[in-house]
Amino acid sequence: MKSWWYPFKRGPLASLPLRVLAKPWLGPILALAVVILVGALGYRLTEGWDWGDCLWMVLITISTIGYGEVEPLSQAGRLVTVLIIAGGVVVVQLTIQRALRLTESGYFRQLRELRFRRVLRRMRDHVIVCGYGRIGKEIASKLQLEQVPVLVVEIDPANKQTAEEQGLNVLQADATLDETLLEAGLDHCRSLVAALPSNAANLYVVLSAKSMQPHCRLISRADSEEAAVKLKLAGASVVVSPYVAAGRTMAATALRPLAVDFMDLLAGSDYEIEEFQLSQDPLKFNKLSHRSLAKLQLGRRSGAMVLAIRDGSSLMANPSSEVELAPGQLLVVLGSKAQLIRLRELLGEALDTIERMAS
Repeated sequence: MKSWWYPFKRGPLASLPLRVLAKPWLGPILALAVVILVGALGYRLTEGWDWGDCLWMVLITISTIGYGEVEPLSQAGRLVTVLIIAGGVVVVQLTIQRALRLTESGYFRQLRELRFRRVLRRMRDHVIVCGYGRIGKEIASKLQLEQVPVLVVEIDPANKQTAEEQGLNVLQADATLDETLLEAGLDHCRSLVAALPSNAANLYVVLSAKSMQPHCRLISRADSEEAAVKLKLAGASVVVSPYVAAGRTMAATALRPLAVDFMDLLAGSDYEIEEFQLSQDPLKFNKLSHRSLAKLQLGRRSGAMVLAIRDGSSLMANPSSEVELAPGQLLVVLGSKAQLIRLRELLGEALDTIERMAS
């Protein structure tokens, strides 16, 4: 014979209808309602009180608050009180037994999972970090400091617990699977970071993500030059080697310590460096009133500073005021959040996408 908790043993609670979720609690709730109504009716018949006094007496008796009797009780009224107390004890025992059975069946664990799935469905413009190892921890920590929504995908229970202790949302699943990336919100995320310890696993993640969302920004780690090349071919937007990046930072610190200190200072300030990708569509671009930086006066009107302009493979640092903007160019801009927002408004439809640069 199937018991009332049988559905929770068959599959994930998230796929069950609300009536099934509420079914285990119907017994205790109905029993409590019967005790309250029958007790109120008993007081009504034995004491002749109005329904408000009857219900109040039942509630303070069951809850053991003990404010005192509404009016002195008759012998029949005291008998009703004893029966109410006995009924309340039965209801409490029934509720405790039901809770213990639900705990054993995994009901509460799956209920927490259901709430987490709802949180996932509401996440928008977040960063998915696949892997919470040494690199994943650092990435998630920096994103948290910038108040960027983060979702960690981690299969290891110990790493999952560590991430949750840091206040992160964690999806415990295999990041190389398509269904995991879809559940993580790949179709409405800001970007995805593949920080798994294996080059092969990162390659799987990039291939899966690229096939499902071709326009998603994909960042991956690589332990070798060969792996970096393969990840680029697979569709990674940016490939970072921790060893190469660490070596470059150490060399830059030795040669240009002030520049490195400036970037560290920038990371802790209100100022950011963003990439403004101009549209390839000439019709949208022609809506700009002027083309040259001098006539547009982007710096004066927004307060932001254009550090460089990339046109194809060429990069122009510290562009002069005579430089004219053209479709498809990439502007590297420094400014506060308010200044960058103002610059977006000035560029209008000529702006295609915006990407935040790591500082």
